[in-house]
Amino acid sequence: MITDLSKFMERFAEPLNIGNVALRSRVLQSPLSGVTDMVFRRLVRRYAPDSMLYTEMISATDLHHMKSLPKLMEIDCHETPISIQLFDCRPDFLAEAAQKAVAEGADTVDINMGCPVNKITKKGGGSSLLRQPELAEQIVRAVVQAVDVPVTVKTRLGWDDVEITILDFAKRMEDVGAKMITVHARTRSQGYTGQADWEWIAKVKQALKIPVIANGDIFSVEAAIACLEQTGADGVMCSRGTLGYPFLVGQIDHFLKTGKYLPEPTAIECLEIAKEHLQGLWEYKGMRGISQSRKHMAWYATGFVGAAMLRDRLCRIESLQDGLDCLDGAIRELQSHSHLIGK
Repeated sequence: MITDLSKFMERFAEPLNIGNVALRSRVLQSPLSGVTDMVFRRLVRRYAPDSMLYTEMISATDLHHMKSLPKLMEIDCHETPISIQLFDCRPDFLAEAAQKAVAEGADTVDINMGCPVNKITKKGGGSSLLRQPELAEQIVRAVVQAVDVPVTVKTRLGWDDVEITILDFAKRMEDVGAKMITVHARTRSQGYTGQADWEWIAKVKQALKIPVIANGDIFSVEAAIACLEQTGADGVMCSRGTLGYPFLVGQIDHFLKTGKYLPEPTAIECLEIAKEHLQGLWEYKGMRGISQSRKHMAWYATGFVGAAMLRDRLCRIESLQDGLDCLDGAIRELQSHSHLIGK
């Protein structure tokens, strides 16, 4: 796939400079609503010690009216490099929220201008800003003036196939002070369907001087390599590929640094991490964490004999012990099967 591995690796040997922040990894973990809380980020960090991680996106309006900071905004002092992602359509509220993010320890502040979900776009946030480039400029300008850390933007190609506006939009963001832009190579109308069109990322990269990060359909090391080769992007951001698989960011980062693949985790190793994830959610959020864990547990339970039955059980767990019993039972089954094969 790679015509010249040494040249490819040389290209990514230098730090990724986001304004005055230098990253030792060109692979980033995407902010994911309902996923990238502190518990999940700790697992990703274990395998990707140098990568930029992101909080779930936080509403600047909600933050303005809260008396105390939400759990979504909580970060660990050992998490660096870490970015807090914000969304809204009010420049003043976003500037205020950015200041709170920096006070919490954010190394960069990311503004979400790509979320396609209706409840976000109807309020003027997320990808709706692709249709309001002047307002998007006001937002970035206000946030840049409010904080002394780099401000970045995550966005999409455009509203739909008729309105692919990313080239003009990205240039506007650069011109008003954004220090990096991440492009999810789908339109808002696509949501998460169809195939990411990486060719547009290549065009953005050619048009800008600031770092451009490629996002969309990065489900494997091979996909990341292909994307970087095709787009010339400065790095990749992993999103859905890390659901139930917190190893991916580290696997890609390892390849970019060494030219070698890490061994794939076994099904048993994945389920052991699932147990740790479940325990962490319980300790961090109590019963709310158990409710949230069901989707995570289902993502871990895939790719082995009995996975479908395990997923069905994990989607209905009511307590920490329920989940641990399910996972331990599946691990014993896999160990037994492996033992029989060994004989």
